[in-house]
Amino acid sequence: MSESNRVAIIGAGPAGLMAAEILTDKGIGVDIYDAMPSVGRKFLMAGKSGLNITHSEPTDIFLNRYGDNQRLIEMVSQFGSQDIIKWMADLGIEAHTGSTGRIFPVMMKSSPLLRAWLMRLGERGAVLHTKHRWQGWNDLGGLIFDTPEGIRTSSPTATIFAMGGGSWKRLGSDGKWADIFNKQSLETIPFEPSNSGFLINWSDKIKQDFAGAPVKSIRVGLGQDLISGEFVVTEKGVESGAIYTLSAKIREQIKAYGSAKLIIDLLPHMSEQDILNKLSRPRGKQSLSNYLRKTVKLSGVKLALLYEEIDKAVLQDMEKLAWRIKSLPLTITGTANLDEAISTTGGVDWEALDENLMLKDYPGNYCAGEMIDWDAPTGGYLITACLATGRIAGLGAAARILEQ
Repeated sequence: MSESNRVAIIGAGPAGLMAAEILTDKGIGVDIYDAMPSVGRKFLMAGKSGLNITHSEPTDIFLNRYGDNQRLIEMVSQFGSQDIIKWMADLGIEAHTGSTGRIFPVMMKSSPLLRAWLMRLGERGAVLHTKHRWQGWNDLGGLIFDTPEGIRTSSPTATIFAMGGGSWKRLGSDGKWADIFNKQSLETIPFEPSNSGFLINWSDKIKQDFAGAPVKSIRVGLGQDLISGEFVVTEKGVESGAIYTLSAKIREQIKAYGSAKLIIDLLPHMSEQDILNKLSRPRGKQSLSNYLRKTVKLSGVKLALLYEEIDKAVLQDMEKLAWRIKSLPLTITGTANLDEAISTTGGVDWEALDENLMLKDYPGNYCAGEMIDWDAPTGGYLITACLATGRIAGLGAAARILEQ
């Protein structure tokens, strides 16, 4: 199979393809391997409702989304939103900035971008091998693949691993590579869900009448630290939007206390006093539901959440009711399944990697994307970091080969 002065890239998602982009641009041959019958499946799924590839917010705010991960911040600062816009333009794909600052391909979907990308890589000589599942190394350090034609091996000059994290198994990101690494004394950090849903013990009414309902125009958070946004009610709990943004803090609270208390301001455009003033009007013979709908425009899923979490005595006390509308508590009892998460933390420890993302104990072998232990919210930050780390791994492998 592929041999001298060719690089094997295992995983054909954004990180792996960006590594291939860098290498082929420098005239270095690459073989791209993927376990699935077609490539970029998670990338395509991410673009099903619009591919949010990066974000237009100011650089300092953008980089702050990666917490205190200084190594990742440095890589993203070298390949950020403006670089991604230019890269897409070079592929003939115009960028569109939405009202919230999120950046998408102008046609919104992933498939035109992926097709143009694969076409360019193919024109540069990249060879794609689908249905090739990496099984580890042989005694000579060669790569072993399980393929439809049986076991095949390859001895590339360098290898870039970009096999993803531990979620969305059906799309190819199953995290099984970690077992292979661990057997080779390359210890990894256990995967944990990130940008995931969380569990709430809903009543049957919520499950039956409001599963799938979006809760919009709210503020939500832990304690007094609330952010504007929205989320979706599920049969098991909550997910999407602001929940993903808060997921790291929610996980920390669950680990510390066994549960987490989510606080929701159902009517952020009104003060507590304004709500109380309106609720002080005569109710007459109206039902409470009709009264709340008419006075403060509270209905549907928001009203159902209010009824879900406060006792009947509070519903009869307008002062307490106004207070609860502004600070409704929801008790989160746990985290949704790992495989249901948008992304995961865990994987290869940064300490195992040098500045070029090469494994210190396995020279010539690099890691990129979600295989590495980092975290970021949705909003374009995940794909940006995958592209940025793929770029660094590609540059590292290219420099190593060109110096030889």
